[in-house]
Amino acid sequence: MNDVITLQDAHAAADLRVYLARARLLDDTAVRVIAGGGVLAVYAAVLHPRGLLDTSPTILGLRTFAEASGAVFDRVVAPAALSDRLALLGDDVVSPSLPLPPNDVRTSWSGIAPPRGEWEAIGTVSSVALELVARDGAGEVARAVPENAGDLIVQKVRSEVWARPLADIAAPSGIAFAAASLGFLVGEEEIPLYASGGWIRASPRRGHVLARVGRGI
Repeated sequence: MNDVITLQDAHAAADLRVYLARARLLDDTAVRVIAGGGVLAVYAAVLHPRGLLDTSPTILGLRTFAEASGAVFDRVVAPAALSDRLALLGDDVVSPSLPLPPNDVRTSWSGIAPPRGEWEAIGTVSSVALELVARDGAGEVARAVPENAGDLIVQKVRSEVWARPLADIAAPSGIAFAAASLGFLVGEEEIPLYASGGWIRASPRRGHVLARVGRGI
């Protein structure tokens, strides 16, 4: 494979670099990159079921960027490999282009496709409220996870905390965790919420968080 991303400018490359760095702190396994129609969409997993008995909601972060070459692809790649390629570009490239890693990676969540259209507005939520939920939930997770806990215990605690519904909103509180962790909450704003086909989408100015609850995905 020789898919190439061509970003609009050095600022976009820097934004993608920061987004990938934040995403890797949550899940360093994979990102899904989809190009088409002059847009590059980069999905990152924040929380997702791991195993048949795991009822965690699927929560994904999404950043979009202008893509200048007209490339069309849908790939799942290691974020570390993409970050390494971005690092080689430097900071002063006028029209940054980088080849995607030659090999895809396998992950369970990348086969889940959030809707691309027919989203219905269902209300708003304050960015301040999401920041408070994210802070309180992160503290609860930290207190509940024993020292040197294994991955299964960490996943169980995170799922219990972030699957709880937000107050007055039929969406998991993990939306707040995702928005805060991925750097989407900057300043005060009323964040619009949308629903489509069992999915909820929160769309602050800096990105999107998509959540689907339940195991039937």
